[in-house]
Amino acid sequence: MDDISTSALLITLGILLICSAYFSGSETGMMSVNRYRLRHLAQEKHSGAKRVQYLLDRPDRLIGLILIGNNLVNIAASAVATIICIRWFGDAGVLVATFALTFIMLIFSEVTPKTIAALYPERIAFPSSMLLKPMLMVLYPVVAGLNFITNGFMRLLGVNPKAKVGADALSSEELRTVVNEAANMIPSRHQEMLLSILDLEKVTVEDVMIPRSDISGIDVQADVRSIIRQLSQAQFTRILLYRNDVDDAIGFLHARDIMQMVAKNQQDIDKAEIVRAAREIYYIPEGTPLNVQLLKFQRNKERIGLVVDEYGDIQGLVTLEDILEEIVGDFTTNIAPQTSESIQIQADGSVIVEGIANLRELNKELNWSLPTDGPKTVSGLIIEALGDIPDTPLCLRISGYAMEIIEVADNLIKTVRFVPAPKKRKNKSR
Repeated sequence: MDDISTSALLITLGILLICSAYFSGSETGMMSVNRYRLRHLAQEKHSGAKRVQYLLDRPDRLIGLILIGNNLVNIAASAVATIICIRWFGDAGVLVATFALTFIMLIFSEVTPKTIAALYPERIAFPSSMLLKPMLMVLYPVVAGLNFITNGFMRLLGVNPKAKVGADALSSEELRTVVNEAANMIPSRHQEMLLSILDLEKVTVEDVMIPRSDISGIDVQADVRSIIRQLSQAQFTRILLYRNDVDDAIGFLHARDIMQMVAKNQQDIDKAEIVRAAREIYYIPEGTPLNVQLLKFQRNKERIGLVVDEYGDIQGLVTLEDILEEIVGDFTTNIAPQTSESIQIQADGSVIVEGIANLRELNKELNWSLPTDGPKTVSGLIIEALGDIPDTPLCLRISGYAMEIIEVADNLIKTVRFVPAPKKRKNKSR
């Protein structure tokens, strides 16, 4: 070493510091790269992405290679710096070299390159892989030997080095965060649809069903002419047939079947023929999440079903369209959004709502936060809060929402006035 000039040693030290910065930045860049984007780029035949994916398939080998290179250059840099400082400062040079090299390496070989690599992982990882991949092939025996020793030590500690903890798997909440953070790259309408799909598992069929009291059906016990008139004036393509009461449902009659019967029988249609044309009812257990029911509709090739409780009593009706509207919004020809018929916004800012109005629909249309973890309607929410069917007039506050009961009839709250309409999310405790 005495024959080597100080200037040559300084140049060598500079090269070693650059190599140390390269290894430090490469390690951070490789580990910070977005795995999903990397997989996409690799499928698009991006050469840099394919090299990085190859290296990351065995992260133990990649880390071993980088640490071998990093430790070699750091130790060599320490030795060279010590020699230089001894020449300049004598015996005190060892102490000077220790503190000076630590400071220099922290700034130029650790913090700076790792920060840049964390901010721009692809810009560092892709070019770096051009050197790391051939280095891994050349130093493979050394890397494999090092991994053999470290993996054996990990097994002694009870850790399986080949176990995958599923770091690439995302929960629904994590996917929600990804969608929200990708707002600049995804149109807002598409973003809302994606978030709605993630919400399907939290919403049950009771939240979107048509309540039993609102089911449009035809009593086959009525006069034949009355039945035919109702069939011809029906607004839906599928009509429920029942005897006396909805609980004694017979089946669904499709509009196409009605047209075929009319075309086939120019004379009066027999009531028995109408009953025979009814299709078998598809029953849905209450509490079924919408994502599950959507798959069941698809698997069973059904589009409509009756929701029943544990005793078999009919609670409501759900269609495939109801579930799809949870994802894409209401199917309507109007471009401008409109409030539902059960909501009447008054000039003074108050809102009159029907008691049977669905709480989730109110929250969506008016940007409210009424509690939805219990009753599904405004009437049910008030009755649960009071523990009894109230008399009118009566004012109360639930979850920060002031309301006035306007009309009660037939053991049901008919109309409620919210005053004033709240805009901010309130505490849900009652």
